[in-house]
Amino acid sequence: MTDFSQEILSSWQVRKTKKQKTAFIQRMQQQFPQLRIESSGFPQSRNLILGDLDTAQVVYTAHYDTCAQLPFPNFITPKNMWLYLGYQLLLVVPFLALMFLVNWGLKALSVHPVVSIWAAYLIMMIAVFFVFMGGPANKHTANDNTSGVITLIELYSAMTPQQRAKAAFVFFDNEELGLLGSAALRSRHKNRGIQEKLLINFDCVSDGDHIMLVLKKKADIAYWGLFAKCFQPEGSKQILLEAEKSAFYPSDQKHFDHGVGVAALNKGKRIGYYMDKIHTSKDTAFDENNISLLVNVSLRLTDCL
Repeated sequence: MTDFSQEILSSWQVRKTKKQKTAFIQRMQQQFPQLRIESSGFPQSRNLILGDLDTAQVVYTAHYDTCAQLPFPNFITPKNMWLYLGYQLLLVVPFLALMFLVNWGLKALSVHPVVSIWAAYLIMMIAVFFVFMGGPANKHTANDNTSGVITLIELYSAMTPQQRAKAAFVFFDNEELGLLGSAALRSRHKNRGIQEKLLINFDCVSDGDHIMLVLKKKADIAYWGLFAKCFQPEGSKQILLEAEKSAFYPSDQKHFDHGVGVAALNKGKRIGYYMDKIHTSKDTAFDENNISLLVNVSLRLTDCL
Protein backbone atom coordinates (compact mmCIF):
# COMPACT_ATOMS: atom_id res chain seq x y z
CA MET A 1 0.00 0.00 0.00
CA THR A 2 1.01 3.61 -0.38
CA ASP A 3 2.40 5.49 2.60
CA PHE A 4 -0.78 7.57 2.77
CA SER A 5 -2.98 4.47 2.97
CA GLN A 6 -0.77 3.12 5.75
CA GLU A 7 -1.26 6.42 7.57
CA ILE A 8 -5.04 6.22 7.18
CA LEU A 9 -5.05 2.70 8.63
CA SER A 10 -2.79 3.57 11.56
CA SER A 11 -3.98 7.08 12.46
CA TRP A 12 -7.36 7.92 10.90
CA GLN A 13 -9.78 5.12 11.77
CA VAL A 14 -12.10 7.34 13.82
CA ARG A 15 -14.27 9.63 11.66
CA LYS A 16 -17.58 9.94 13.48
CA THR A 17 -18.06 13.46 14.86
CA LYS A 18 -18.06 16.63 12.81
CA LYS A 19 -14.69 17.60 14.30
CA GLN A 20 -13.17 14.22 13.48
CA LYS A 21 -14.50 14.35 9.94
CA THR A 22 -13.18 17.87 9.44
CA ALA A 23 -9.70 16.83 10.52
CA PHE A 24 -9.82 13.87 8.12
CA ILE A 25 -11.05 16.06 5.26
CA GLN A 26 -8.22 18.53 5.83
CA ARG A 27 -5.69 15.68 5.72
CA MET A 28 -7.25 14.38 2.51
CA GLN A 29 -7.01 17.84 0.96
CA GLN A 30 -3.34 18.02 1.87
CA GLN A 31 -2.78 14.75 0.04
CA PHE A 32 -5.12 15.53 -2.86
CA PRO A 33 -5.34 19.31 -3.46
CA GLN A 34 -7.82 18.63 -6.28
CA LEU A 35 -10.31 17.11 -3.83
CA ARG A 36 -13.67 18.90 -3.79
CA ILE A 37 -16.16 19.05 -0.93
CA GLU A 38 -19.83 18.93 -1.89
CA SER A 39 -22.11 19.83 1.03
CA SER A 40 -25.86 19.23 0.84
CA GLY A 41 -28.78 17.43 2.43
CA PHE A 42 -30.17 17.45 5.95
CA PRO A 43 -28.45 16.83 8.19
CA GLN A 44 -25.56 18.21 6.17
CA SER A 45 -23.44 15.64 4.38
CA ARG A 46 -19.97 16.54 3.17
CA ASN A 47 -19.17 14.25 0.26
CA LEU A 48 -15.60 14.29 -1.05
CA ILE A 49 -15.06 14.09 -4.80
CA LEU A 50 -12.08 13.38 -7.04
CA GLY A 51 -12.60 13.64 -10.79
CA ASP A 52 -15.51 14.85 -12.88
CA LEU A 53 -18.86 13.21 -12.14
CA ASP A 54 -20.40 14.64 -15.30
CA THR A 55 -17.92 13.06 -17.72
CA ALA A 56 -16.92 9.92 -15.82
CA GLN A 57 -17.90 6.54 -17.26
CA VAL A 58 -17.61 4.83 -13.88
CA VAL A 59 -17.95 6.19 -10.35
CA TYR A 60 -16.06 4.44 -7.54
CA THR A 61 -17.40 5.13 -4.06
CA ALA A 62 -16.98 4.33 -0.36
CA HIS A 63 -18.32 5.93 2.80
CA TYR A 64 -15.76 7.59 5.08
CA ASP A 65 -17.92 8.20 8.16
CA THR A 66 -17.64 5.67 10.97
CA CYS A 67 -20.05 4.31 13.55
CA ALA A 68 -20.64 4.16 17.27
CA GLN A 69 -19.22 1.14 19.05
CA LEU A 70 -21.94 -1.42 19.74
CA PRO A 71 -22.02 -4.28 22.26
CA PHE A 72 -23.06 -6.59 19.40
CA PRO A 73 -21.93 -6.82 15.76
CA ASN A 74 -23.87 -5.73 12.72
CA PHE A 75 -24.35 -9.28 11.45
CA ILE A 76 -25.01 -9.50 7.70
CA THR A 77 -25.81 -12.59 5.62
CA PRO A 78 -26.32 -11.42 2.01
CA LYS A 79 -27.60 -14.79 0.75
CA ASN A 80 -29.71 -15.65 3.81
CA MET A 81 -32.38 -13.01 4.25
CA TRP A 82 -34.35 -14.94 6.88
CA LEU A 83 -31.33 -15.29 9.15
CA TYR A 84 -30.54 -11.60 8.71
CA LEU A 85 -34.10 -10.55 9.54
CA GLY A 86 -34.20 -12.89 12.52
CA TYR A 87 -31.04 -11.35 13.91
CA GLN A 88 -32.43 -7.83 13.42
CA LEU A 89 -35.60 -8.81 15.29
CA LEU A 90 -33.53 -10.10 18.20
CA LEU A 91 -31.84 -6.71 18.44
CA VAL A 92 -35.25 -5.04 18.72
CA VAL A 93 -36.42 -7.17 21.66
CA PRO A 94 -34.55 -5.29 24.45
CA PHE A 95 -35.89 -1.95 23.22
CA LEU A 96 -39.45 -3.22 23.04
CA ALA A 97 -39.03 -4.58 26.56
CA LEU A 98 -37.85 -1.15 27.70
CA MET A 99 -40.91 0.50 26.11
CA PHE A 100 -43.21 -2.02 27.81
CA LEU A 101 -41.63 -1.47 31.24
CA VAL A 102 -41.78 2.32 30.94
CA ASN A 103 -45.39 2.19 29.79
CA TRP A 104 -46.30 -0.17 32.65
CA GLY A 105 -44.56 2.06 35.18
CA LEU A 106 -46.30 5.21 33.97
CA LYS A 107 -49.69 3.51 34.05
CA ALA A 108 -48.96 2.38 37.62
CA LEU A 109 -48.47 6.05 38.43
CA SER A 110 -51.93 6.77 36.96
CA VAL A 111 -50.57 8.59 33.90
CA HIS A 112 -53.13 8.82 31.09
CA PRO A 113 -52.77 5.73 28.79
CA VAL A 114 -52.20 7.81 25.64
CA VAL A 115 -49.53 9.90 27.37
CA SER A 116 -47.84 6.83 28.83
CA ILE A 117 -47.58 4.95 25.53
CA TRP A 118 -46.20 7.95 23.66
CA ALA A 119 -43.74 8.69 26.47
CA ALA A 120 -42.61 5.06 26.47
CA TYR A 121 -42.21 5.13 22.68
CA LEU A 122 -40.15 8.34 22.85
CA ILE A 123 -37.86 6.89 25.52
CA MET A 124 -37.40 3.76 23.42
CA MET A 125 -36.45 5.80 20.34
CA ILE A 126 -33.96 7.87 22.37
CA ALA A 127 -32.40 4.62 23.59
CA VAL A 128 -32.21 3.28 20.03
CA PHE A 129 -30.54 6.47 18.81
CA PHE A 130 -28.01 6.53 21.64
CA VAL A 131 -27.04 2.88 21.28
CA PHE A 132 -26.85 2.73 17.47
CA MET A 133 -25.76 6.26 16.56
CA GLY A 134 -25.13 8.56 19.52
CA GLY A 135 -22.75 6.41 21.53
CA PRO A 136 -18.97 6.73 21.68
CA ALA A 137 -17.10 6.30 18.40
CA ASN A 138 -15.84 2.87 17.51
CA LYS A 139 -12.05 3.11 17.56
CA HIS A 140 -11.64 0.07 15.34
CA THR A 141 -12.99 0.50 11.82
CA ALA A 142 -10.48 -1.42 9.72
CA ASN A 143 -13.20 -3.15 7.72
CA ASP A 144 -16.10 -0.68 8.11
CA ASN A 145 -15.13 1.35 6.27
CA THR A 146 -11.47 2.25 6.40
CA SER A 147 -11.03 -0.60 3.92
CA GLY A 148 -13.29 1.10 1.39
CA VAL A 149 -11.58 4.46 1.85
CA ILE A 150 -8.17 2.88 1.30
CA THR A 151 -9.42 0.98 -1.75
CA LEU A 152 -10.41 4.30 -3.37
CA ILE A 153 -7.09 5.91 -2.42
CA GLU A 154 -5.08 2.97 -3.78
CA LEU A 155 -7.14 2.79 -6.96
CA TYR A 156 -6.87 6.51 -7.64
CA SER A 157 -3.13 6.45 -6.95
CA ALA A 158 -2.59 3.50 -9.32
CA MET A 159 -4.46 5.03 -12.26
CA THR A 160 -2.86 6.62 -15.28
CA PRO A 161 -4.15 10.03 -16.44
CA GLN A 162 -6.11 8.23 -19.16
CA GLN A 163 -7.80 5.98 -16.63
CA ARG A 164 -8.56 8.88 -14.28
CA ALA A 165 -10.28 10.67 -17.16
CA LYS A 166 -12.80 7.80 -17.28
CA ALA A 167 -13.47 7.66 -13.55
CA ALA A 168 -14.70 9.72 -10.63
CA PHE A 169 -14.33 8.94 -6.95
CA VAL A 170 -16.77 9.81 -4.15
CA PHE A 171 -16.16 9.41 -0.43
CA PHE A 172 -19.68 9.44 1.04
CA ASP A 173 -20.57 11.03 4.36
CA ASN A 174 -23.31 9.85 6.75
CA GLU A 175 -23.77 6.30 5.51
CA GLU A 176 -24.04 5.18 9.11
CA LEU A 177 -26.99 7.56 9.68
CA GLY A 178 -29.01 5.92 6.92
CA LEU A 179 -27.23 6.34 3.55
CA LEU A 180 -27.73 10.11 3.77
CA GLY A 181 -24.58 11.18 1.93
CA SER A 182 -25.34 9.06 -1.12
CA ALA A 183 -28.96 10.26 -1.07
CA ALA A 184 -27.71 13.86 -1.09
CA LEU A 185 -25.41 13.17 -4.05
CA ARG A 186 -28.20 11.48 -5.99
CA SER A 187 -30.54 14.41 -5.38
CA ARG A 188 -27.94 17.02 -6.30
CA HIS A 189 -26.92 15.27 -9.53
CA LYS A 190 -30.26 13.75 -10.56
CA ASN A 191 -30.51 16.01 -13.64
CA ARG A 192 -26.87 15.49 -14.61
CA GLY A 193 -26.94 11.79 -15.50
CA ILE A 194 -25.76 10.22 -12.26
CA GLN A 195 -28.40 7.48 -12.57
CA GLU A 196 -27.05 6.44 -15.96
CA LYS A 197 -23.51 5.82 -14.71
CA LEU A 198 -22.00 2.60 -13.45
CA LEU A 199 -21.36 3.10 -9.72
CA ILE A 200 -19.23 0.64 -7.75
CA ASN A 201 -19.39 0.98 -3.97
CA PHE A 202 -16.75 -0.57 -1.71
CA ASP A 203 -18.04 -1.14 1.83
CA CYS A 204 -16.31 -3.57 4.21
CA VAL A 205 -13.86 -5.22 1.81
CA SER A 206 -10.94 -6.29 4.02
CA ASP A 207 -12.25 -9.21 6.11
CA GLY A 208 -12.95 -12.40 4.18
CA ASP A 209 -11.76 -14.38 1.18
CA HIS A 210 -15.07 -14.20 -0.69
CA ILE A 211 -15.52 -10.91 -2.54
CA MET A 212 -19.19 -10.50 -3.39
CA LEU A 213 -20.54 -8.05 -5.96
CA VAL A 214 -24.28 -7.41 -5.77
CA LEU A 215 -25.57 -5.81 -8.98
CA LYS A 216 -28.80 -3.86 -9.12
CA LYS A 217 -31.13 -4.81 -11.96
CA LYS A 218 -29.96 -2.23 -14.50
CA ALA A 219 -26.30 -2.87 -13.70
CA ASP A 220 -26.95 -6.60 -14.06
CA ILE A 221 -28.47 -6.12 -17.51
CA ALA A 222 -25.86 -3.68 -18.80
CA TYR A 223 -22.62 -4.83 -17.18
CA TRP A 224 -22.80 -8.48 -16.10
CA GLY A 225 -20.57 -9.66 -18.96
CA LEU A 226 -18.03 -6.93 -18.30
CA PHE A 227 -17.79 -7.84 -14.61
CA ALA A 228 -17.46 -11.54 -15.45
CA LYS A 229 -14.57 -10.67 -17.75
CA CYS A 230 -12.72 -8.19 -15.53
CA PHE A 231 -13.38 -9.38 -11.97
CA GLN A 232 -11.35 -12.58 -11.85
CA PRO A 233 -10.18 -14.33 -8.64
CA GLU A 234 -6.58 -14.23 -7.48
CA GLY A 235 -4.91 -16.82 -5.26
CA SER A 236 -7.22 -17.92 -2.45
CA LYS A 237 -9.66 -15.09 -3.12
CA GLN A 238 -13.01 -15.83 -4.70
CA ILE A 239 -15.16 -13.44 -6.74
CA LEU A 240 -18.93 -13.88 -6.46
CA LEU A 241 -21.24 -12.12 -8.90
CA GLU A 242 -24.80 -11.83 -7.63
CA ALA A 243 -27.90 -10.14 -8.99
CA GLU A 244 -29.86 -8.10 -6.45
CA LYS A 245 -32.76 -10.55 -6.76
CA SER A 246 -30.60 -13.32 -5.28
CA ALA A 247 -28.52 -11.39 -2.73
CA PHE A 248 -28.69 -8.12 -0.85
CA TYR A 249 -26.17 -5.72 0.60
CA PRO A 250 -27.40 -2.64 2.50
CA SER A 251 -25.08 0.18 1.47
CA ASP A 252 -24.84 3.36 -0.59
CA GLN A 253 -25.17 1.73 -4.02
CA LYS A 254 -28.86 1.18 -3.22
CA HIS A 255 -29.60 4.79 -4.27
CA PHE A 256 -28.29 4.39 -7.83
CA ASP A 257 -29.88 2.56 -10.76
CA HIS A 258 -26.57 1.11 -11.97
CA GLY A 259 -25.20 0.53 -8.48
CA VAL A 260 -22.93 -2.37 -7.53
CA GLY A 261 -22.16 -3.16 -3.90
CA VAL A 262 -18.83 -4.83 -3.11
CA ALA A 263 -18.08 -6.55 0.21
CA ALA A 264 -15.70 -9.19 1.59
CA LEU A 265 -17.32 -12.12 3.36
CA ASN A 266 -16.44 -15.22 5.30
CA LYS A 267 -18.27 -18.50 4.76
CA GLY A 268 -19.78 -20.94 7.27
CA LYS A 269 -21.02 -24.44 6.51
CA ARG A 270 -24.50 -23.76 7.89
CA ILE A 271 -25.06 -20.03 7.53
CA GLY A 272 -23.29 -19.44 4.23
CA TYR A 273 -21.65 -16.09 3.51
CA TYR A 274 -21.52 -13.68 6.42
CA MET A 275 -19.97 -10.57 7.98
CA ASP A 276 -19.76 -10.58 11.77
CA LYS A 277 -17.36 -8.09 13.38
CA ILE A 278 -18.26 -4.60 12.17
CA HIS A 279 -19.48 -1.94 14.62
CA THR A 280 -17.51 -3.57 17.43
CA SER A 281 -14.00 -3.45 18.90
CA LYS A 282 -13.23 -6.64 16.93
CA ASP A 283 -13.30 -4.77 13.60
CA THR A 284 -9.54 -5.06 13.17
CA ALA A 285 -9.11 -7.45 10.22
CA PHE A 286 -7.38 -5.85 7.28
CA ASP A 287 -6.21 -8.11 4.47
CA GLU A 288 -4.12 -6.07 2.05
CA ASN A 289 -4.53 -8.80 -0.56
CA ASN A 290 -8.22 -7.91 -0.80
CA ILE A 291 -7.36 -4.29 -1.53
CA SER A 292 -4.76 -5.28 -4.11
CA LEU A 293 -7.25 -7.58 -5.85
CA LEU A 294 -9.95 -4.92 -5.99
CA VAL A 295 -7.54 -2.34 -7.35
CA ASN A 296 -6.33 -4.72 -10.08
CA VAL A 297 -9.79 -5.77 -11.25
CA SER A 298 -11.07 -2.19 -11.12
CA LEU A 299 -8.18 -1.03 -13.28
CA ARG A 300 -9.06 -3.73 -15.83
CA LEU A 301 -12.71 -2.72 -15.78
CA THR A 302 -11.84 0.95 -16.26
CA ASP A 303 -9.71 0.07 -19.28
CA CYS A 304 -12.60 -1.91 -20.79
CA LEU A 305 -15.11 0.94 -20.59
